[in-house]
Amino acid sequence: SRVHSTAGIPRRSRRRKSIAIAYESVQGDGAEQGTSEPQRPRWEPRDWRQQLERIQEMRRNRDAPVDEMGVEKCYDSSAPPQVMRYQVLLSLMLSSQTKDQVTSAAMLRLRQHGLTVDSILQMDDATLGRIIYPVGFWRNKVKYIKQTTAILKQKYGGDIPRTVEELVQLPGVGPKMAHLAMNIAWDSVSGIAVDTHVHRITNRLKWVKKETRYPEETRVALEDWLPRDLWREINWLLVGFGQQTCLPVNPRCNECLNQDICPAAKRH
Repeated sequence: SRVHSTAGIPRRSRRRKSIAIAYESVQGDGAEQGTSEPQRPRWEPRDWRQQLERIQEMRRNRDAPVDEMGVEKCYDSSAPPQVMRYQVLLSLMLSSQTKDQVTSAAMLRLRQHGLTVDSILQMDDATLGRIIYPVGFWRNKVKYIKQTTAILKQKYGGDIPRTVEELVQLPGVGPKMAHLAMNIAWDSVSGIAVDTHVHRITNRLKWVKKETRYPEETRVALEDWLPRDLWREINWLLVGFGQQTCLPVNPRCNECLNQDICPAAKRH
């Protein structure tokens, strides 16, 4: 699935850190005091449960590109756990600004060369570039993959970090990738993974109190009200919906079950 370009990471990293701090402080708010202060009713979007049920119905066939060629289909499930986790992270890095079909093909070529931390460190940049081309920003990704792989070897014994905070410090790894890595590689729900599809669709449905400009703002806004038991599913659900129906340009509103209750629907 498409995510924002890794170009300009230094500028975004400052915003990311401030949001991450705010995000951590929210968790367990007031729980340790044991206060019986009445809770204010939590804001939630109008019709969201009905909209969600209808999106689940539209995604029932699991036949979107993300279902057949998404990150969860790109790694070698028979590999040792450490190698599998590395492959998950690499496929996420390749997926930025790249269609699932292109990411999947690049991962398949990499795996044919034996995709491990050591094999990537031994590979020269030109060879790596040829293998991953034509993923988006492939030249930058060669550099990021080499830098990140070296850090994993030196600092983590060839494995990937276990926290979002450490993952986003790796070159070429953004918050969306980090949350998906936690989910897929470590089977841990650390937050909602927001890519361009999730960002676009949740703004169209008005699942955010006010319009958000960046995926990280959208993540914070969604985590404020969406029940935690839906956090794991929501990325997969909306990415496929965005690939098939709620397209970036010319969304297929006439085919959407939510056309009567979607604020952004083009009604004919």
